Amino acid sequence: MTEPQAVDPDRHTTIAPILHRPELLALATRYALAADHCDADAFADVFEPDGVLRLADQFGSGPASVRGHAELATVPRALERYVKTLHILGTAGYSPGDDTATGEVYCVAHHLKDVGGALSDHVMYIRYTDAYRRDMTGMWRIVERVVHVDWSERKPVEPRR
Repeated sequence: MTEPQAVDPDRHTTIAPILHRPELLALATRYALAADHCDADAFADVFEPDGVLRLADQFGSGPASVRGHAELATVPRALERYVKTLHILGTAGYSPGDDTATGEVYCVAHHLKDVGGALSDHVMYIRYTDAYRRDMTGMWRIVERVVHVDWSERKPVEPRR
């Protein structure tokens, strides 16, 4: 099995990305749903057993990462501090090989918070840069996901009536 390569934005589309795209999009969807449902087991399951999730250092806070299923399972639990989260997936591009792939997935992530009875939405505009590998059962898993928060904003939210 070869190691995943970095995403090459100049690579021309071939038939391989078309064949694997639905499976890789399903993986991105499973990640988002597991996060939004605070499902620790499902969240860890989208990663390889030694998979890693990294937060890119755009804001000078230093690199942060979690590795392995036990640490990855803590991520959805941390999201429980929000009333609700909503990860909306957008543009996705993949460069797959036979058993490995790389990709970039865009996401707008809403984080609804109650601060003293006032609701606010912390919206993050995210790009995930990923390395993937097929496991022994043929399922794609994330080897490494780097979370790039390109910008964010906070907005007041009107309560549902």
